Amino acid sequence: MEIHRMNILVLNCGSSSLKYQLINMQDESVVAKGQIERIGAKDAILKYKPTDKSKQSITQVLEIKDHNVAISLVINTLLDKQNGVIANKSEISGIGHRVVHGGEEFIESVLITSAVKDGVRHCIQFAPLHNPHNLKGIEVCEEQLPGVPQVAVFDTAFHHTLPPKAHIYAIPLEFYKNDRIRRYGFHGTSHGFVARVAADHVGRPIEELKIITCHLGNGSSITAVQGGNSIETSMGFTPLEGLVMGTRCGDIDPALVLHLAKLKNLTVEQVDSLLNKKSGMIGLTEGKSDFRDIEDEAMAGNEKYILALEIFCHRLKKYIGAYSAVMGGLDILVFTAGIGERSPYCRNIILANMEYLGISFDPAKNEKNEFEIGTGPVRVLVIPTNEELAIARDTRKILAALK
Repeated sequence: MEIHRMNILVLNCGSSSLKYQLINMQDESVVAKGQIERIGAKDAILKYKPTDKSKQSITQVLEIKDHNVAISLVINTLLDKQNGVIANKSEISGIGHRVVHGGEEFIESVLITSAVKDGVRHCIQFAPLHNPHNLKGIEVCEEQLPGVPQVAVFDTAFHHTLPPKAHIYAIPLEFYKNDRIRRYGFHGTSHGFVARVAADHVGRPIEELKIITCHLGNGSSITAVQGGNSIETSMGFTPLEGLVMGTRCGDIDPALVLHLAKLKNLTVEQVDSLLNKKSGMIGLTEGKSDFRDIEDEAMAGNEKYILALEIFCHRLKKYIGAYSAVMGGLDILVFTAGIGERSPYCRNIILANMEYLGISFDPAKNEKNEFEIGTGPVRVLVIPTNEELAIARDTRKILAALK
């Protein structure tokens, strides 16, 4: 296997969706990418976009019964005689899978074996909405691309360096000892990727730096990265904890959960739905979770939407201050993901009056979403995340070790 010619297929399997990229690791360029939506429906949507301008992008509406059909469709599209980008399956050197939860067992990316699949299956108890579909994608690829090595890259792995004082909850210790209930953290692939890009940009070893990374999208989290390691992060046992998000409440008084259940006579499932799917921005705005729509309303002067964004930004500002305190200072503040990369409105609120921390910014650069917007001692960077490339790099590294 010649590593410089390696094509890595990166897959992110959800319950009814599949995102994919084929990446040429010689120059880390995207050969083709796309997604399938509404898996299991008769009106599922396939989207395919090759980088080669001589090839045509494809959008199709068709029935896709399950992940077997979806992955087969992706492979056949990549092989398509007219618009495909590979001649045969052998040109796929490896497959990198995003796996949401690795528990305490998986502290780094690993070559997938039967034992690893058992481990992913064991972690379904921690991520019942995600791990089953991640595992399904792995098993389907074993059937569709037999013999092609696969690698699991875990959302939780980057946070395995959280010290006990940060990851153990103040509930009876037996729940950690016996049931492994603790803070796990998520978005680790993104946080680790942008932290390394930030260190490279400022030209200093990551081991010397104190970095806060803000991954802000429909799901949002913030991480304190000291010496290259995650030492604090906002998401906890589940992705519900921490920042205000599109449909998740983030931090609330735990007793409020009990109060709401009694007040409204809610079942456990109804409470779960309330906090995960009906809260956050969609709850505050009474109907909208897309930050672009919310910003449009706020800029038009709608007080309800202005307040919702102020609540979102206020929570994040609190965390930035707290994580700076935990690290004893701050060298770099990073904004990434959809909102972090493309919302001057939110960044303007978050960064206001932060001079005491060494944070100041150029409003004109902020408005243009420039890569570096800071003007003070703390470097403030807007870095596009690239979780697919991070997954592909881990996959290449592991496959190279197989030689």
